[in-house]
Amino acid sequence: MPNSRFSGSLSGPDVSVSIDMGHPFLNHTVDGFLKIGAIAATRALAEDVFHIVKKGSISSGNVEHTLKKMCKEGAYWGTVAGVYVGMDYGIERVRGTRDWKNAMMAGALTGAVASLANNQDKDKIFINAITGGAIATASEFINYLT
Repeated sequence: MPNSRFSGSLSGPDVSVSIDMGHPFLNHTVDGFLKIGAIAATRALAEDVFHIVKKGSISSGNVEHTLKKMCKEGAYWGTVAGVYVGMDYGIERVRGTRDWKNAMMAGALTGAVASLANNQDKDKIFINAITGGAIATASEFINYLT
């Protein structure tokens, strides 16, 4: 059974976290889940704080709603990111090369899987697969430019 390790460092504004789950596939997947999940939870928090400040009052119901929303958004987007990163890594290992085609296939598969989890409409699943592939491919091309 693989061992799990968690380590981190804080220096300046950058936070670096390293996770060792015993296999590179799991490492990449968990890393993607945690990074994007934390971003999604932070976005949900910022949005709710804005609405609370705009309204001018806070209640325990607001706090509870915000915490639930943070968990839901963090878990959803973290899962989507983990699936994408895991598929990208898996496709890279199977194909033996790292290029934009891996991102396109992983994005399309992730879009389809996320859509399948939410609804059963075949057209929507196909559209989300195309969208996921397009976004992932565009992101990969942008990474090559920078």
